[in-house]
Amino acid sequence: MAKTAIMKSDIFLEHEAGFSHVESPDRLAAIYSGLDEFAAESCFVFPEPEMAEHVHLELIHTAEHVRRIAETAGQGFVSLDPDTGASSRSYEAARLAAGAVVQGVRMLVDREVDNVFALVRPPGHHAEASHTSGFCLFNNVAVGAAYGIKELGLARIMIVDWDLHHGNGTQHSFYDTDQVLYFSSHMHPYFPGTGLLQEVGSGQGEGFTVNLPLSGGVNDQAYASIFNELVAPIARQYKPEMIMISAGYDTYYADPLGTMAVTAPGFAYMTRVVRELAEELCGGRLLLTLEGGYSLEGLRDGVLASLGELAQTPLLPGILEKTDELTEAAFGTPGSLPAESLEVMRKAQEKYWQI
Repeated sequence: MAKTAIMKSDIFLEHEAGFSHVESPDRLAAIYSGLDEFAAESCFVFPEPEMAEHVHLELIHTAEHVRRIAETAGQGFVSLDPDTGASSRSYEAARLAAGAVVQGVRMLVDREVDNVFALVRPPGHHAEASHTSGFCLFNNVAVGAAYGIKELGLARIMIVDWDLHHGNGTQHSFYDTDQVLYFSSHMHPYFPGTGLLQEVGSGQGEGFTVNLPLSGGVNDQAYASIFNELVAPIARQYKPEMIMISAGYDTYYADPLGTMAVTAPGFAYMTRVVRELAEELCGGRLLLTLEGGYSLEGLRDGVLASLGELAQTPLLPGILEKTDELTEAAFGTPGSLPAESLEVMRKAQEKYWQI
């Protein structure tokens, strides 16, 4: 079994994005409740999350943006953009969410744990340097990656984003650097409208942004193909010193915001592929941070499936057998990713990667 740190706090439940908003505290409550029966497992540790310092937030965000979010503290509801709101404790929760990722990165570098899952909200991958977007206040994964590079001396970090939506904020944070390789598979055309194949980075970062826009109906077997045929070979060529995952569970087959077809074994399998890559390439340094996911059942089961793979101890009945069945990825099955889609991706990336 691996030693897995789970970053959780009731403060994350205090963020209210607005009345009847789909990004509600119920999301984390469902995950935390599902996790309760496994909390005593010896493979899990639960560090108390620490607040991100402003200097850490400003590795990604402008000082004006940080100030704007800070000014919402103690207020009633504040609309930050058409999709994103804040309540009296949202600034505290957002600072803690980014801080949990920073802390997780530090723990991995110091070899205190084998891997980390930051079960946080608000999510982060849409947040831009100077403004909120798509339910996100601070870009948690970007802040953590920037901290690892600028404060801990890491040279190469790979961010894998399997959320239903493209992580525009994360892409823009590292678009012109080769110190972060950003890989995103996402539904397109869909919010936020970014993440085209042609978006590959610029300057020193050309080739280090890899986007795979997908239509709906993509299932477990198709994602297995994506991770075996694209993520794995690119990771092996890049040789990251840490891998981070923007773990969104809105590709779940019953998620109200999407039309993908992933089940719990699919999430387990994607986690397994990346965990094994981390073990092969960077001493197991792997951090997942929660992004989207709006089916409470999908969130609970998807997160438990991923945690079981991180700790190498299955948490869901029958999950191991179903995950093992995905080892041989299928092409062209109903709802799967046609082989020609992979060929289009290879063509777009052939200048940069052998895939």
